[in-house]
Amino acid sequence: MKRRLAALACALASTGALGQSAVVYGLVDVAVEHVTHVGASGGGLNRMASATGSLPSRIGFRASEDLGDGLSAVVVIEQGFAPNAGTFTQGGRAFGRQSYVGFVAPWGSLAVGRQYTMLYWSILDADILGTNIYGSGSLDAYIPNARADNAITYRGTFSGLTVGATFSLGRDSVSAGSPAGTNCPGEGSDSRECREWSALLKYDNPAWGAALAVDQIRGGPGAFANLTSSALQDRRLSVNGYVNVANLRLAVGLVRRDNDASAVAPRSDLWYLGALYAATPTLKIDAEAFRLAFKGSANRATLFAGRATYSLSKRTALYATLGHIDNAGALALSVSAGAPGSNPLPGTGQIGLATGLRHSF
Repeated sequence: MKRRLAALACALASTGALGQSAVVYGLVDVAVEHVTHVGASGGGLNRMASATGSLPSRIGFRASEDLGDGLSAVVVIEQGFAPNAGTFTQGGRAFGRQSYVGFVAPWGSLAVGRQYTMLYWSILDADILGTNIYGSGSLDAYIPNARADNAITYRGTFSGLTVGATFSLGRDSVSAGSPAGTNCPGEGSDSRECREWSALLKYDNPAWGAALAVDQIRGGPGAFANLTSSALQDRRLSVNGYVNVANLRLAVGLVRRDNDASAVAPRSDLWYLGALYAATPTLKIDAEAFRLAFKGSANRATLFAGRATYSLSKRTALYATLGHIDNAGALALSVSAGAPGSNPLPGTGQIGLATGLRHSF
């Protein structure tokens, strides 16, 4: 595999002589964490996170070619990996984060392949902690994994207003287990089986921004998370906004979910409220509160998380992050999205503490 990646990097780097531009980029983020009250014993767990620290690790290749009249062809292939063991993430896909080809022009971008859905783009600026090891991904694993195989996407920005949409003929062809692979390849004769679609309306300016998005996935035979029929759908409605005041950003949002595959409580609301403060040019402090509630059920979860990040340089940073979760009812969600296997007993609380180092290139 190393030889293949080296050959691909050399091939992309050589395209400059043909009127193309190409770059190799990436990020390595490694965190060590301690999680309390794990499993029936209630003991502590020490480990190195595999899925995410402050950001998921990745390596990517991006190339573009100017076709004239403002039109460019673009290619992006991006691989996610776990630096603690050197293994692929996203269900073992070679390029599971992104893999697409398309066009970019003044009217926007049009691409085909494995891509982010519009839920990802809607929440990017308002979910302050984002893919942090303690954050929204601890309560809804789909949010940091909002991607679809076999997708056609459009996105364009005009005077601060962004509109976008995705449509997938078969949203997930890998069967590694939720959320990395949910065994729903689609692309069959059933016009609804394993389809995905999303739509986005977003506005941003230097002072504030707001976003509205819908993301819906369909089930199919053998699909995970009980979405075993094309008649079943799992829909998320995202609405959020943020304001910037000097060195401070404040944000609030809601992800409403209607999940036909949940017989007990199909509807849930995930609220979040966060703040980011740039204390100095090298020190950033951010914090966020989350509340997940299921309608007509005693199942609830409340999560508080904070993080401090110190930049040693433009590309290298140290960080420390703390999270606390309280479960109610039958919920047994872990505070940590860093790796599986850290859930507490139902209805109990948990604390997580992680420190890490990341470098981008």
